[in-house]
Amino acid sequence: MNYLSHALPFLDDPYYVAGAGVPDLLSVVDRKVRVRARHVEPFRNDADPVVAALAGGLAQHFRDDARFHETRAFAETSMALSAAVRDVLPPDPGFRPSFLGHVLVEVLLDWALSVEDPSALDRYYRALNAIDPLLVESTLNRFMPRQTDRLAPMIVMFSAERVLCDYAEDAKLLFRMNQVMRRVGFAPLPDSLTEIFPAARELISKRRTELLAGIPVA
Repeated sequence: MNYLSHALPFLDDPYYVAGAGVPDLLSVVDRKVRVRARHVEPFRNDADPVVAALAGGLAQHFRDDARFHETRAFAETSMALSAAVRDVLPPDPGFRPSFLGHVLVEVLLDWALSVEDPSALDRYYRALNAIDPLLVESTLNRFMPRQTDRLAPMIVMFSAERVLCDYAEDAKLLFRMNQVMRRVGFAPLPDSLTEIFPAARELISKRRTELLAGIPVA
């Protein structure tokens, strides 16, 4: 699952929304810092509502991912998109096609949810704009044994660029996927990859209910 998928039922609680996105934001900006469920559990009933909301959002992220990645729909759609990627890329014996198939399922699920609810992305970014990024970072550092000073700037940039809005356009989606490729050390993706995006969108839209089985939705 991706940012909007985790946060959609909770958009009236900005710090919960922020917490639900923290693991994905850290994977972008500070991969050495890993927050785990055991780190946040002691804080879920904290007297400070900001601390409790952040811990709750993080716990929600972990629960969602555990359910999502075990569904048959996720296995089938990620496999189908990995195969489609292989069909349009040069021969690639590595993990790039399967990794990209996985990522596309998650980002296109966010896109599908934003199509169903055209107000969702605006409400999501309003929630992020209502938080104090430095407070999020300092609170997270209370949870974890390893500290970060990169999360607050990442929240500011992620919110300003409205990254999730780019998933609606094929060229911008390709740009975002190439950012991911660079980050994990894979070769760049060619423009020809956009050929698979219409069918990929149709597949994820069709299976959206199965992909979110057992997961809260707005």
